[in-house]
Amino acid sequence: MINRYSTVEMQNLWSDDNKYQKWLDVELAVCEAWSHYGYIPKASFVRIKKRAKFDSKQIDKLEKVIKHDVIAFTTNLAKSIGEDSRFVHLGLTSSDVLDTSLSLLIVDSGNLIKKELNKNIKVLTSLAKKHIETPIMGRSHGIHAEVTTFGLVVANWLDEMKRAKERLEKAIKVCSVGKMSGAVGTYSNVLPKIEAKACSILKLKPAKISSQIINRDYHAEYFTALSFIASSIERISIQIRHMQRTEVLEVEEPFSKGQKGSSAMPHKRNPILSENLSGLARIVRSNTSASFENIPLWHERDISHSSVERVIGPDSSTLIHFMLTRANFMLANLNIYKKNMLSNIWKTNGVIFSQNILVKLVNKGLSREESYKIVQDLAFQAWNNDKNFRDLLLSNSKVLKLLTKKELEDCFSFDSLYRNAKAILSRVVK
Repeated sequence: MINRYSTVEMQNLWSDDNKYQKWLDVELAVCEAWSHYGYIPKASFVRIKKRAKFDSKQIDKLEKVIKHDVIAFTTNLAKSIGEDSRFVHLGLTSSDVLDTSLSLLIVDSGNLIKKELNKNIKVLTSLAKKHIETPIMGRSHGIHAEVTTFGLVVANWLDEMKRAKERLEKAIKVCSVGKMSGAVGTYSNVLPKIEAKACSILKLKPAKISSQIINRDYHAEYFTALSFIASSIERISIQIRHMQRTEVLEVEEPFSKGQKGSSAMPHKRNPILSENLSGLARIVRSNTSASFENIPLWHERDISHSSVERVIGPDSSTLIHFMLTRANFMLANLNIYKKNMLSNIWKTNGVIFSQNILVKLVNKGLSREESYKIVQDLAFQAWNNDKNFRDLLLSNSKVLKLLTKKELEDCFSFDSLYRNAKAILSRVVK
């Protein structure tokens, strides 16, 4: 179910023509395996491989009458092959072709997504390095907490994306599995060595055991990996949306020449890219739920999973690929407002350095409880009365008995922050 979010590469991958091509790849691999072990004359296999062609439109016409997609496919295929077509689909059931070809599509989709994910990691790495010494207000519960750096914010995104890549790679490996064990998976009319050879040709591994289908927990792992990527992208987009709010305005999405933000308000520059990414993430995650619903099937198989996969396979793969492409553009062209970041840090009159003072007082021998009370009282005075927190500290006799002016000034420095930020970044990048 390709939609307007399709990139050309992903659209071609999930097209009907490519689906039938994967079916043909599977059929040819099985024919080659039969020929390899002497069950099909080598001359017949050569002719099959040379002549095998399909016509997507004719297959669709046949399916409307036959009401069976694989039979429509093999019927159409037989026209191009001729007499040797009797060796095609030998010993197989439809799911041998459908499930093995689905694995091929998932592997190809996963690798295409991985390319875009690698670009994302590269963009985030560059952004984190560039802004590792760009101070920004760190927030917890949405409230000013302590100073961090924008580079560290991005590095956190980067670390999460690297884990998402590991999950995707694992899912691709897990889904690189084929099945040519025939009806109900007992090899009644096909041999295990035929399956093994055919899978080897297709660069897959045979399923250790199958019913009439490949168990759907394999595919659920792929859709779960996509959900992790979607959620990580949404995490980035939500934070960008917050930081683009007018009263914050620390970063802003790119706004192209000629772009308009509102039909009513000409001044608007809305975070539409990140909002779009948040919305699409919901679809990807909901599709993962559907993939889990596909795991429990009747007995050795039913086809309730098939209709679901025809939707979620192309849709989730397409959406993730699009989301990564859009996120990469957004991050590579992000507007960074360092002055606003610095202004927001000092918006609360310096009270965000309260823990630094607390620790200094405790280290001087004051109890934590008494230190906390002194610092909190002064911080609240600064907040409630619009006073400078540093000035209130410098005029407090209890504080001055324990801390020198130099020690107080050091509490408002970013030097240690930068050192720690670089050390943290080196762990993430490594």
